[in-house]
Amino acid sequence: MFRKRYYYIIELQYLGFRYHGWQKQPKVNTLQRMTERTVAYVLGHTNFKILASGRTDAKVSANCTFVELFVDNEDLQSDFFEEFNANLPQDIRALSVKETDANFNIIQHPKLKEYIYFFSFGEKFHPFCAPFMLYYKSQLDIQKMQEAAKLFEGNHDFRSYCHRPTKDTVTSGSIEVCEIVRNDIYTANFFPEDSYMLRVKGLGFKRNQIRLMMGALLDVGSGKIDIAFIKSTLNPELDRIPLEHIAPGSGLMLNSVEFLDAI
Repeated sequence: MFRKRYYYIIELQYLGFRYHGWQKQPKVNTLQRMTERTVAYVLGHTNFKILASGRTDAKVSANCTFVELFVDNEDLQSDFFEEFNANLPQDIRALSVKETDANFNIIQHPKLKEYIYFFSFGEKFHPFCAPFMLYYKSQLDIQKMQEAAKLFEGNHDFRSYCHRPTKDTVTSGSIEVCEIVRNDIYTANFFPEDSYMLRVKGLGFKRNQIRLMMGALLDVGSGKIDIAFIKSTLNPELDRIPLEHIAPGSGLMLNSVEFLDAI
């Protein structure tokens, strides 16, 4: 029997607070599990495959990310988008669905990702903020954190910021933007009067890299380490420096994914 495969790109956004990350795992609820269950319900079968443009950790959210859907012998109907959205959990939403072809590889295709990490300090915030940002109980020197964040920009070996790398892990990478700024993107009447965000943009990131960077910057802001220490973690002539402060996943958001060539 002749088999024709159809390829689709689905743009998603989600609140990750109640999920154990993207990747499907036994006995826990994940974003991949819920997405696949919804596709199966709408199509009425399980003869499909889904690949994500990247994986997010437990409790990490996404304002914009993409998955590729492969379906054999079935061109999606015009009402698929509406049905898919209507049946997704309320903390997952599809933004678009469009057809692509076999030449597109969602994993290998070059893409620019922007992550944002939200945090506040001082008076403890309203509990409703917990899914979106980190509360840090100590006072933070934002100016020192801003100075330290700029050190991450450019080409570096981020081996100190890669969680449990193997001998085959490629730890070098490039960051276009790394800055600490006031949060002027997301607001709510229960948010603290002052909140901040780490904004990082680059072509690719290692496991827990952003959360390790955020942990180091919080340590700079609270005076536990200094800027010279950050420089040493990026010094290619020194051995990998193990870092233990991994900021919680709930403050992290994948804000955007930009494919660098047409899809």
